Amino acid sequence: MKVWLEDTLTGLRASYLRELRAYFATPLAYVFIAIFLMMLGFFTWEASRFFDTGAADLSPFFYWHPWLFMIFLPALSMRLWADEGADGTAELLLSLPMTITGLATGKLLAAWTVAALSLVFTFPMWITVNYLGSPDNASIMLTYMMSLVMAGAYLSIGAAVSALVNSQVLAYIIGVVIAFAFTAAGWPMVTGAVAGMLGAAVGDLVAQFSFLTHFETAERGVLEFRSFLFFIGFVALWLALNVIWVSQRRSAAR
Repeated sequence: MKVWLEDTLTGLRASYLRELRAYFATPLAYVFIAIFLMMLGFFTWEASRFFDTGAADLSPFFYWHPWLFMIFLPALSMRLWADEGADGTAELLLSLPMTITGLATGKLLAAWTVAALSLVFTFPMWITVNYLGSPDNASIMLTYMMSLVMAGAYLSIGAAVSALVNSQVLAYIIGVVIAFAFTAAGWPMVTGAVAGMLGAAVGDLVAQFSFLTHFETAERGVLEFRSFLFFIGFVALWLALNVIWVSQRRSAAR
């Protein structure tokens, strides 16, 4: 157990630093952050008509997080394993004396770090609402925290899918489709349609698997521990799938 833990921590640290360097050694992280911030700013200030709301809070800002994460975060995670397969480095990486759990966790944490950095750069919006009025800063901080946890859930989907295919484009498309399913499941239009066809109980059950449902309470400044556990459990589940699929790849290569 001690040896396994040491190998896991060694793999986690090595893959985390390697992936983080890879993000910032190319324009990928910079382009991602720039476009993400531009789109988030556009939807907050223009699409939600922020200044017409007459309220000094970040509700219009947080409203778009699930939808933008659904589009942008698979682009951040699509390369994590697909790149290794395309470059032919997967065999070498998997032959190193490190556990796949450590490697997969390190890769996911590197992508999560870039997503966290993107959120840090949105802090001027927080400063702006404080300049305009007296927002509930504790609620805003809570919603930021839940947004970061939710970002990990989106990234875990993309990272796991990336282990299944060697094409980044294919990994991105599949990642977006799965992320859309877990986002739209809580959309009133979808839950209404499901409830109309299969009954209200089924509609409510489907909504419980949606990121929108679990993020909605955080948008109101309320921390629901079950929502926090939902996102953490979701990350753990997809990380486990990631490890299983990479393990199968290593077994097939032997």
